[in-house]
Amino acid sequence: MGYEIYLAVALSYLLGSVSAAIIVCRVMGLGDPREGGSGNPGATNVKRLYGNKPAAVTLFGDMLKGVIPVVLAYQLGFSNAEVFVIGFAAFIGHLYPLFFGFRGGKGVATMMGVLLALSFPAGLAVVATWLFVAKVLKISSLSALVASLLAPVYIYFIDAEMSWVIGSAVMTLILFWRHRSNIQRLLNGEESLIKKN
Repeated sequence: MGYEIYLAVALSYLLGSVSAAIIVCRVMGLGDPREGGSGNPGATNVKRLYGNKPAAVTLFGDMLKGVIPVVLAYQLGFSNAEVFVIGFAAFIGHLYPLFFGFRGGKGVATMMGVLLALSFPAGLAVVATWLFVAKVLKISSLSALVASLLAPVYIYFIDAEMSWVIGSAVMTLILFWRHRSNIQRLLNGEESLIKKN
């Protein structure tokens, strides 16, 4: 592969830059999620502001941004490491979207989408962990942190693909950085609980 990898990374980043939260809220006639709640354009804040339906569509859209480039990269014959880099570009696009002033979400759903497409068993384990912790502890940020922390472990034992293990560990570090205010609130016992809508 030559220029193809650079083109694929660029296109994946652009796809990741499409904010599902903002678009879903606009289409449904709702407000800008960046201007309410936590200010984060992601499914959790959309749920907090507008309820389950727009949040579910947002979650699906953000996950799809991770799935599509990875699946296409596989079909085009990129190596395992290259496929991860292409998926990682979508993750970065979600965090720092070109189309929305580089003000994006925290990357949880897009990371899960990338992992599901890379290795469905490992990705499914991450999603299951996220759902389980959210169900038991009712704290969205904590469920995301625990699931992402275990992602490299799941990949190591299920796939043993070191480029994915290292790459997912990098994604986890970035995700923790993006959740630094949540971590501080968790330590202070001030983090919001997930509410039923």
